[in-house]
Amino acid sequence: MEKYISINQNGVSIRSKLYCTDMKDIKAVVIFGHGFSGHKDNRAAQKLAARIQKRHRDVALIVFDWPCHGDDASNKLRLADCMKYLDNVIGYVKTRFCTDKLYGCATSFGGYLFLKYIAESGDPFIKLALRCPAVDMYDVLTGRIMSDDDLAAIKKNKPVLIGFDRKVKITKDFLAELKENDITVSDYKSIGDDTIIIHGTKDEIVPFDAAEKFAADNGIAFYPVDGADHRFSDPQKMDTAIDLILSSFSMK
Repeated sequence: MEKYISINQNGVSIRSKLYCTDMKDIKAVVIFGHGFSGHKDNRAAQKLAARIQKRHRDVALIVFDWPCHGDDASNKLRLADCMKYLDNVIGYVKTRFCTDKLYGCATSFGGYLFLKYIAESGDPFIKLALRCPAVDMYDVLTGRIMSDDDLAAIKKNKPVLIGFDRKVKITKDFLAELKENDITVSDYKSIGDDTIIIHGTKDEIVPFDAAEKFAADNGIAFYPVDGADHRFSDPQKMDTAIDLILSSFSMK
């Protein structure tokens, strides 16, 4: 079952998508964070949810639009709002389904945000799986996603629209936030045993070496997928990533 829901609490409305077999049976939930300029109708989330539902009737997956992404109504992207959204989704899941059994799965920008949340608020997840996490999000945005014209406009304090699906407005203030919030200086060794990172060797957006070093520095298991690009657009390579995620979750 796929169900669109809005999580309305603490002054925000978070557009979300829930995958489950039966809402009455849910005992554990995977919270999925999509990447930059993505949305809740995420192909990887859908495939992961389908695989979970085949094995575990009592496990749901929820994916939601970050601020200024997908169908979200926000018009200014701020890291504090991203943290608020994730915190609200976690709170909603715990209350609505009466469970603390939460698993985390996130890609790219979503991986950066999940790690930032953990550094600031603690780890809410039993297990965490990150695919091509943008651990150096400032460098990824300015060096791999934004054009020279975009950067020139930002220097003149002009916002720019960038992205892949829905275009996201990026401001000079947001770039300053990213630069000030470098998650690589935080220590994640406490979650190392319960976290994995999966990264394609042909990732054209998030540098492979940066994710590999981050994993090594924090005792996190690192799984390279030979030939995979940033989006894991090859279905077989996506299946490999999902196999690794499900194996790491070890759901009972």
